[in-house]
Amino acid sequence: MSTELEPPHAESDDARTETAESAIAVTRLPLRRITIPAAVVITIIAVVTASLLAVDNHRIRSREQARDAAHQAACAYAPTLARYDAKDLDTYFAAVLAGATGEWKTEFDATSRDLRDVLTQGQVVSTVGNVSCAIESADETTARAVAVINQTITSLGTKGAPAPGQLSVSMSLRKDADRWLVSEVSTPSLSH
Repeated sequence: MSTELEPPHAESDDARTETAESAIAVTRLPLRRITIPAAVVITIIAVVTASLLAVDNHRIRSREQARDAAHQAACAYAPTLARYDAKDLDTYFAAVLAGATGEWKTEFDATSRDLRDVLTQGQVVSTVGNVSCAIESADETTARAVAVINQTITSLGTKGAPAPGQLSVSMSLRKDADRWLVSEVSTPSLSH
């Protein structure tokens, strides 16, 4: 009869497996304690970052849309300032005042009677050619624009002959509800 003797320090396969599993379980427990809070912190940081980027993107897009709308309003208003006919000044004054607000509206309205007399006596007709305009600065509610208006004037002063010229205009615009209105106009001839 033969019996195999196991060395005194030898472990059985079951004992070795149990010891290995215990070691893995002990290692996993601290790893879970670190991994879960770290994942939560990373998730919170990602959500906050995404939210901040979305808000910033919205602000930038709002500013760009406001700038575009102010540009369109300035480009539409500029020819209104330079297109008139002494025979139909009511239409001209109404159009200028319709796009005006604040100081400019008050100033234009106050001087329109004198302007009417001058344009009527001179039989002045002004037509508009090309208009170039640009925004100097803008935010969501205010803007500064410049425009260069090619115009042709006929009058008693030109003896009925068309006289081409350019009018440079600087405008301040202000958003009023859903539309942009001109609150200040200055030109070399209108400067104070």
